[in-house]
Amino acid sequence: MFRSLFIVFLLVPLIEIYLLIQVGSVIGAGWTVFLVVATAVIGAGLLRMQGFNTLQKAQTSMARGEIPAIAMLEGVALLFSGALLLTPGFFTDAVGFFLLVPVIRQGLIRHALKSSQFVYRGHAMHSHHGHSESTIIEGEIVDKNDKHHLR
Repeated sequence: MFRSLFIVFLLVPLIEIYLLIQVGSVIGAGWTVFLVVATAVIGAGLLRMQGFNTLQKAQTSMARGEIPAIAMLEGVALLFSGALLLTPGFFTDAVGFFLLVPVIRQGLIRHALKSSQFVYRGHAMHSHHGHSESTIIEGEIVDKNDKHHLR
C-alpha cells in the first residue's frame, strides 16, 4: 500500500509538470494558466450540481427507509473529484471531470463494491415501529487479510 501511494505521489506531479510544459510551449504560459483556472471554476460548478443531485438521491433513499449507501459513496467520489479539480494541472482535472460523469462514477463504485476484499458479518433485527415493517441489519466489515479479526 505504501509503495503504491509513493508511486502515485511521485508520478502524478511529474505527469502534471510534463503536461503543463507541453501545453505551455504550444499555447503560451498565460493561456495555460487561464486554462488551469478555467477548468477549476467549471469543475467547481459541475461539482456543485452533481453534489446536489447526489444529496437528493440520498434523501429520497432515506425517505423510503433505505440506507443510501451508493449515494454516500458517490459523495466520497465527488469529494475526491473536487480535490482533483482544484489541484492545478491537466491530468488531475481530467480524472476529476471523469469522476463527475454519473454513469462512470456509479460504475466505478459498483465495481469497487463487487471486487471488494471486505466481508460482511452480522445479523438482522426487525423493527415494528411505524406503519411498515423495516429490517435493520447490524454488522461489521472485516478485511479478509487482517489476521487480527480472523478466528
